[in-house]
Amino acid sequence: MKSIFETEAKDELINRLNKLTDKNEAKWGKMNAGQMVWHCQGPLDIMLQNKSFGMKSSWIAKLLFKKSLYNDKPWRKNLPTSKFLKTNENKDVNSEKIILLKLIDEVYNQRNKESWHPHPAFGYFTPAQWGQMQYKHLDHHLKQFGID
Repeated sequence: MKSIFETEAKDELINRLNKLTDKNEAKWGKMNAGQMVWHCQGPLDIMLQNKSFGMKSSWIAKLLFKKSLYNDKPWRKNLPTSKFLKTNENKDVNSEKIILLKLIDEVYNQRNKESWHPHPAFGYFTPAQWGQMQYKHLDHHLKQFGID
């Protein structure tokens, strides 16, 4: 599984993200490109402890979903989105990309960190799991908009 902590994988994500424009349409789901980029900032903000979004720990989330966050199996299309990471507001894709690119760099620059705070809903992740989860989430949404 690729990781946002790997230089090649991080650079790949950035190159793919730079191809995204407001003209890209979702192959599934309800978000437009700007909303998707805004949405993708959330998990990175959680990891960096910039925001918690009021999420609460859930044994159901830990039991049923946690391993799927960082394993090699792709996520299925149209998974429900956490209410904390949803917006109905229009978002400017270019402005949101600038923020997301900074967050990606901030996470990558901490790639040698030996431990991270627990996720507010899913609990403890190893650094490897955090990196894989962040890559998988971004990859999923770039594919949603046809950016392979």
